[in-house]
Amino acid sequence: MKTDELIDLLARGPVAADPRAAGRTWGMAAALGAVCATVLVLLALGLRPDLAQAAHAPMFWGKAGFVAALALLALPLGRRLGRPGARAGLLGWAPVLPVLALWALAFAALGAAAPQERAALVLGSTWAVCPATIVLLSLPGFALAMRAMARMAPTRPRAAGAAVGLLAGAIGATAYSLHCPEMAAPFLAVWYVGGVLAVAALGALLGPRVLRW
Repeated sequence: MKTDELIDLLARGPVAADPRAAGRTWGMAAALGAVCATVLVLLALGLRPDLAQAAHAPMFWGKAGFVAALALLALPLGRRLGRPGARAGLLGWAPVLPVLALWALAFAALGAAAPQERAALVLGSTWAVCPATIVLLSLPGFALAMRAMARMAPTRPRAAGAAVGLLAGAIGATAYSLHCPEMAAPFLAVWYVGGVLAVAALGALLGPRVLRW
């Protein structure tokens, strides 16, 4: 929302506003971003060839659950930060919980592994492309979510931009998990988290410019 639009709205006096409108716009941006990321995976990368077999492994669903949890937690966080004067509060700390849980699994896996196996658990076979691919898959959702946030009235643009990036990064990582063969917790704790945080950092960097009234 631009400053002149806000002034015009105030000049017209009290109006009946739908408090759910902003949430619908934000949610629609997330849904469209997920569709775009999934289509990009299908067209450019393809599904992992052993997807049916991998789906029987608990860690396959653990990986999908982790990134999906980040996206689901970013949704209410973004809705709150899109309101004038709103602070993140406890919602701002909620996305930390799945990250801490994953890191705990990663340290446990590294502790149980032989020393010569630890590097392979962290690097896997795709460490060089994983974070960059997550960032690229996040870009459509990032643009859509940033536009949706700009139509709201955030007064903390850096935090709001970070929420945009967190949502888009988690969506991109969720789509990428359909192609990615890695399932080791140490790999996910470093490269998946790194990819999502990179998009969140991009949002925090651009937020003050794009979301400023």
